[in-house]
Amino acid sequence: MLQRMTALVSEAGYRSDEPIVVGMRRRGAPPILLAQGLTGTTVTYAASLSKQMTAACAALLVQRGALDMESSLSRWLPRLPAWAGAIRLRHLVHHTAALPADSEIDAIIAGEADRTTSGIIRALTRFPALVRRPGTEHRYSNAGYVCLAAAVERAADMTLSDFAQRHLFVPLAMADTRYWSGPDPMPPGAAPLARLHPAPLSLGDGGVWTTLRDLLRWSQALNADELGISELMQTPGRLDDGRPIDYAWGIGVRSHAGHRVYRHGGGWTGLRALHARVPDLDLSVALLAIDDHTERRVPLLNSLLDEGGASGRAAS
Repeated sequence: MLQRMTALVSEAGYRSDEPIVVGMRRRGAPPILLAQGLTGTTVTYAASLSKQMTAACAALLVQRGALDMESSLSRWLPRLPAWAGAIRLRHLVHHTAALPADSEIDAIIAGEADRTTSGIIRALTRFPALVRRPGTEHRYSNAGYVCLAAAVERAADMTLSDFAQRHLFVPLAMADTRYWSGPDPMPPGAAPLARLHPAPLSLGDGGVWTTLRDLLRWSQALNADELGISELMQTPGRLDDGRPIDYAWGIGVRSHAGHRVYRHGGGWTGLRALHARVPDLDLSVALLAIDDHTERRVPLLNSLLDEGGASGRAAS
């Protein structure tokens, strides 16, 4: 299988000198890793793969009765303008909150050089009204997950980082995974990103630094429902009029060769990440690449899903 994985990476257009690590795990077997320039234990920025971990923290609090997804955002972030009263936490989870576009928020943050949680929330306070009504449209929003993380912190009465360590990463033995909010641009020993484009220090939309091995462990735990929240996390969202969308709790809901696939990408300048799992096959696939500005990861992931058995043929 390793030889076949090497061929698929090459077919996707990755040269042997480009830093990428790719992994697959199926039905509890040891993971199969292909590493070049990185290793399975290289700590790397996870970018938007962090969203499913933020959503998992929220799901655990829902399970414990500490967080109501029908509660308004204004309850948790009263400093936001009056429009926050119309946004429910479930809108944040499913990207239906009608928040200002990321580009608009980024323009404010760039001017203040403050790409942190407080910087994003402060930028939101400068929008007097929403253009659309919450719950009427699915529109991907990084700011929404920053707000969700803030609500998690208030409901848990501890930082998102501490809550995730205590309830996600330590119980699942993900020893090399953490949320990182600085002040340094990355945790000690992590793979550096493009020098002029350090990772954001906001938490919720991103903020997680992890390894390929830990990502496969995360997949295994969700496939086996080790945290008791997989059914909730895998439930697709709906608009307020009942129309379904193909986004669950921090994960996209897709199909591949007749199988339900939960997948999500992550990207930053010089970083590409992709993660997918197929619960009915107990199949997990993930990849992390640095110095990559392309979308070669998408056809590579699809080929890996096929090779892992999602095409209906077993891997050899």
